[in-house]
Amino acid sequence: MTSSLFTYSKPKVLQALRYHFISRKEIKIMIILVNVFAIFSAIMYYTHRVSPIAFLLSSGLWFILMISFWWALPAIIYRRAATFKDRFKVSFDPQHMFLENDRGSRSWPWASFSTFTESPYFFHLYFDRRSFFLIPKDAFGEQVGDARKLLKEKIKNKA
Repeated sequence: MTSSLFTYSKPKVLQALRYHFISRKEIKIMIILVNVFAIFSAIMYYTHRVSPIAFLLSSGLWFILMISFWWALPAIIYRRAATFKDRFKVSFDPQHMFLENDRGSRSWPWASFSTFTESPYFFHLYFDRRSFFLIPKDAFGEQVGDARKLLKEKIKNKA
């Protein structure tokens, strides 16, 4: 059984939340569409087919979208989630993942997780497309490779 204590680092959590948002298929499609729209409006402005206001509005839409997904949404989620302010102990065994803090404990069978991904600082364990739990890689120290191997073995990517 692998067992580790960890707390969350705000800058690292914000980066992991950005990774989560940007990796979602629907967000990627929306970003692509807004970028195409912005390029199209720039071409239309350059060829004098639209007014400067239309170009400015499309540019504003692009900035708002980027600010939303890069700064606003991660900051809002971090601020609202008490989870990121707790200290946890995570344990892995062949059948379950255990998580405990000062207020209690919880375990999940490996089958509860639909998939997992890895970002620079975290393992993202997904219950479904939108619900996930972040486990810092640095909680495992030099055993991060063992943790990665166990997660790959236990969480069969169904997504």
